[in-house]
Amino acid sequence: MTSRREFLRHSAVSAIGLSLPRWRFAPEKTPPSGFLDLRRPPDGIRVQTATGDERLRPVAGGRWEAGDLAVTVSDIPGAVRVALAAPSSAVQRLQLRWRGRLDDTRLLLGDAWERGYGDLEWRGFVPDRVMPWYVAAWDGERTHVYGVRTGASAFCFWRVDPQGISLWADVRSGGVGVQLGTRVLPVCEVVCRAGRAGESAFQAIHAFCKEMCPSPRLPAQPIYGSNDWYWVYGNNSAATVLADARHIVELAPADANRPFAVIDDGWQPDRGADKTGVGTWDRGNEKFPDMPGLTGEIQRAGARPGIWIRPLLAPADAPDTWRLPRDRTVLDPTVPEVRAKVAEDIGRLRRWGFDLIKHDYTTFDLFGRWGFQMGAALTRDGWSFATGPSRTTAEVIDELYRTIREAAGDTLIIGCNTVSHLSAGRFEICRIGDDTSGREWARTRKMGVNTLAFRGAQHNAFYTADADCVGVTSAIPWELNRQWLDLLARSGTMLFVSLAPDALGAEQRRDLRTALATAARPQPLGEPLDWQRTAWPTRWRLLGQVQTYDWLGADEP
Repeated sequence: MTSRREFLRHSAVSAIGLSLPRWRFAPEKTPPSGFLDLRRPPDGIRVQTATGDERLRPVAGGRWEAGDLAVTVSDIPGAVRVALAAPSSAVQRLQLRWRGRLDDTRLLLGDAWERGYGDLEWRGFVPDRVMPWYVAAWDGERTHVYGVRTGASAFCFWRVDPQGISLWADVRSGGVGVQLGTRVLPVCEVVCRAGRAGESAFQAIHAFCKEMCPSPRLPAQPIYGSNDWYWVYGNNSAATVLADARHIVELAPADANRPFAVIDDGWQPDRGADKTGVGTWDRGNEKFPDMPGLTGEIQRAGARPGIWIRPLLAPADAPDTWRLPRDRTVLDPTVPEVRAKVAEDIGRLRRWGFDLIKHDYTTFDLFGRWGFQMGAALTRDGWSFATGPSRTTAEVIDELYRTIREAAGDTLIIGCNTVSHLSAGRFEICRIGDDTSGREWARTRKMGVNTLAFRGAQHNAFYTADADCVGVTSAIPWELNRQWLDLLARSGTMLFVSLAPDALGAEQRRDLRTALATAARPQPLGEPLDWQRTAWPTRWRLLGQVQTYDWLGADEP
């Protein structure tokens, strides 16, 4: 029997040649050299189950079979739809393999499961490299892109080698195979795009992101403002929140698009020394005695109130049946009563008057891993949800996101530590990278610049992209931090700042006013120009001009 480790290690091996049924799809014209058109039957399919892996054989109508396993690959407008039937087998993963020569490919770039962690980069062939959701292949002139549409029912990633492309679809329920019974699972919809002459790699990826997400949910105006985390780090109060709101209003332009003032972690009752709450969100703590009253004061100051929540953290009195089997400190969203609690908590924040809700930690709480730790395994083996393994993890997460969306109504939602490809179309805003810092410039440079460069193409295609804050504090030299402020403001993406009052000198105020005035209005999307040779691009095209930044600074050893 092939082990999971062997199964994944040999994923790049080409499947055997197979006789394939004729499809209705026919390319409109000859594709450019080096482009592997995936809108055709794959050259091989295999499925991993709890008892081993099976190579499927093609039968009529795009159907592939082995035992009780059946994968249907069908052409639909602009895409290939993949569906799975397995009445009695517990299925873990599918691999679809398209063979073709990719010798001309020089560099490859994939996405991230949830956020970037300063680890995104163009690289040459690494056949076992996991590239979540989509992959771009650059041949020196054109950029061809391959992916799955947003809203898939599986966690999908790509592996590419000189002989072809493999799509992997993880359909597990937690850490065990999904048991579909009589249900047919719509796994994903595969799309691809041949590069155009004269377009940059960034432009090609941005155009492809729009194809992957046909119905994004976008805010009516640019999003900008303040978040208090990077200057108080949870040691906040109603007084600091109001001071924050007054500062952002003073520095923001006096037009109709008002800035947000977001209360981050620290307001909830029973917030412990470990810097997290214990899952109770029905009131504030002693430093926040009147949450509805506080939203009114923020509004009267001229800002729009926003707030942070960790919806899957289990309160102390949560019944044992509500708790996730993998981690009893976390709520299991497959339990109807848990979803009802999440809806009640989100709805309460809306009724308190918050115009923006930032929900956090759901990916870590469910998987027990951060995005950079997930790889092909995603989570540890052997666990499933409280209600059993009848649905894939992607389906469970989508239901949770729908619960949050419906409870929020028209309130704007920021997903932080959320699955990017499942957030698109559900939430207006997504944190596309890990935390920057108000204490350590190296962290801001690593997480912020890398995130904006390599995932900025998702902006206004999937959602409003949030590359995280500028922590305006005395701990970071302003000559460095002002560059990050300038880049965010002129990138066309979201700008949030954290404003330590003791760091707001005349120079900082001047630069902040300029940046916030720019961010408050729609701007063209900024483009990294040297991103194919560095993880921290220094040259950018912003507002029609080329700007160069110095991320290292004169004091870098």
